[in-house]
Amino acid sequence: MTRRTAAVISSALLLSLSLGAVAAAPPVTGDTATHPAGRTAMNVVDGIEHSAHALRTTDPRGSLKDLRALGSMVGDAEVVGLGEATHGSRDFFRMKHRVLRYLVEEKGFRAFSLELPWSSGVRVNEYVLYGRGDLDRIAREEFQGSYRIWNNADYLSLIEWMRAHNRHHPTDPVQFVGNDMGYAGPELYRRVTDHVAHAHPHLRARVTALYDGLAPATDAATYLERYLELPLTEREKRAERTREVLALLRKQPSVPGTSGQEHVRVVQHARAIHQMAKGYSYDITDEAQVTEMMRYRDRVMAENVAWWHSHTGDRILLSAHNTHVSYDAFDPRYPKTQGAVLRDSLGGEYVSIGFSFHSGAFKAFGTDDNVIRTHRVDAARPGSNEHTLDRARQRDFILDMRTAPRLVRTWLAEPRPTWNIGAGRPDPTEYRVALGEAHDVLIHLNEVEATTYLGSS
Repeated sequence: MTRRTAAVISSALLLSLSLGAVAAAPPVTGDTATHPAGRTAMNVVDGIEHSAHALRTTDPRGSLKDLRALGSMVGDAEVVGLGEATHGSRDFFRMKHRVLRYLVEEKGFRAFSLELPWSSGVRVNEYVLYGRGDLDRIAREEFQGSYRIWNNADYLSLIEWMRAHNRHHPTDPVQFVGNDMGYAGPELYRRVTDHVAHAHPHLRARVTALYDGLAPATDAATYLERYLELPLTEREKRAERTREVLALLRKQPSVPGTSGQEHVRVVQHARAIHQMAKGYSYDITDEAQVTEMMRYRDRVMAENVAWWHSHTGDRILLSAHNTHVSYDAFDPRYPKTQGAVLRDSLGGEYVSIGFSFHSGAFKAFGTDDNVIRTHRVDAARPGSNEHTLDRARQRDFILDMRTAPRLVRTWLAEPRPTWNIGAGRPDPTEYRVALGEAHDVLIHLNEVEATTYLGSS
């Protein structure tokens, strides 16, 4: 496998394999006002208008009063999954900023979790909590390879807001959590080995030997490219080595003079290292193995979020693509989604919020050349979910799909063509999504614009 091939595979597999825009259904012909299907659609639109709550703006600054309805929909949920219909639209990221502000200020949420490696999240969190490091540099160094789309003006603004909040509330901070498996940085290995040397010196030689040569010595993107070039047998051996370290640490009791919480956190760091090695031990040249890799990835992301919640008690806003936060695996490449795993573990304490949009622009990398560009899609055509949603009088709105009128709920239960655009373009994949089966709540935006990407293509 060439480095170029490995890089493209890494980007395609590890940042939301939901890459394609759906092909819209053929236009409806005739007079929809008198056609039976047209009358049904109009009744559905009336029901949406009746139950939807208008949004005033996507701008994260200013009043949050229009989000009070969303607060009621969230209720007592401990984890709220908030999706996005593209990985590169400004308005989705800004709405996430607004929702985070509201949930922090009005609902007591204290963590924001992103589809980003655990180790990168550790580094961002130290900036958010203590102001350690320079955010622009952290973003350049951590948001690389598959994750470089996060290096945009809107996400950095959200992180800066978290830092500003914590300066004013140092005893009640909001924390940043990465939950993905795609990379384990050198500082994670260092934290584990330093803890072992201090608390479990009898394991020092063994852990050092098991981790020998595994920690990254290059930038993140280069490391990931080269990792995928390794023979499968070597990647499998590395996963076995990281598994042994994790097993050794899990067996150790807390040591007098050290914090029990510190030991728990270090075990989680070792788990994150193993998650990366295990994730890359699948045979990425075998389609069935890639599917299993994606199943494993979504389970890992859910387990890391659940770990944070159980060990901190924080209520969490979870940010990912619609595909990941949903309950329904409408993409066959994702046999069981992060949202479905969280529902299994948290039940009604997990709420899924999806995004939809009618038309607009987004950033995405080329699946043929890996270069990030701006792309645009025209208005959704008749037959799609978005075409009907956008006929409501509210330009942008929030819809609780669980409590909508029965006619609307019936309509939401049927799969229809839907914009579901991930990290890369072009991709021929077509999506038919039953919105009411995928999410609890929907935020619909009439038009979106591309985010401002800050990295190099």
